[in-house]
Amino acid sequence: MALARTDMAETAASRSNVYGLLAAVFRAEPSAAFLAQLKAREFASALDSLGLTLGHDLHDSPCEALAEDLAVEYARLFIGPGPHISPHESVNIEFPNPMEATLWGPQTVKVKKFIEAAGLEYEDSFTGMPDHISAELEFMQRLATKEAEAWAEPNEEFAVNILKIEKRFFDEHLSRWISRFCDKVVERSEHPFYMDFAQVTKGFVAYEDETLQSVIAGTGSGEDDPNNRNR
Repeated sequence: MALARTDMAETAASRSNVYGLLAAVFRAEPSAAFLAQLKAREFASALDSLGLTLGHDLHDSPCEALAEDLAVEYARLFIGPGPHISPHESVNIEFPNPMEATLWGPQTVKVKKFIEAAGLEYEDSFTGMPDHISAELEFMQRLATKEAEAWAEPNEEFAVNILKIEKRFFDEHLSRWISRFCDKVVERSEHPFYMDFAQVTKGFVAYEDETLQSVIAGTGSGEDDPNNRNR
């Protein structure tokens, strides 16, 4: 099937924007400035383009007051003290041996090596863990951005290689734990903001599962070849 490169570039760019948005939502408590950005028309358009919507209206509360409420909720959900939901793959993924479900365990190392093998580096200011949900989402954001650029050049071969990397990371990491994590957030959230974003994230992961498979099939390429993971 012939590829419409313009459409492929636009789709990859839209996917990158959503990955970036979700990474920002789960990276830290939202600032008033970030919440103001969410109220912009571009935000709704980005979600609408992928068939995703939030269930509540961000315009109901002033940004400053909402930021204060969400700072408390973010800490309660993801930081503690007390019982909280770890936003790390290594804790949420199901292991045959429960002792493997630990921070900076083997799974964290696998994520770190995958990202580094893809030729991407962490910013000097980065102090988090490679398998934090925001780090994994940002990795996919950066890959999708590179894919969009490759389609636009056009460099179809490079774009397809990046797609294969995206699919492999999605299959080996994101798809194995994000939905379960989102279910926990929906169950424990006391504020609609995180409940809604968890539902959007779960819906986006389902969208990605279908999109990556269909797009790669449309390129006429086979499954990922590790030899294609160079830069």
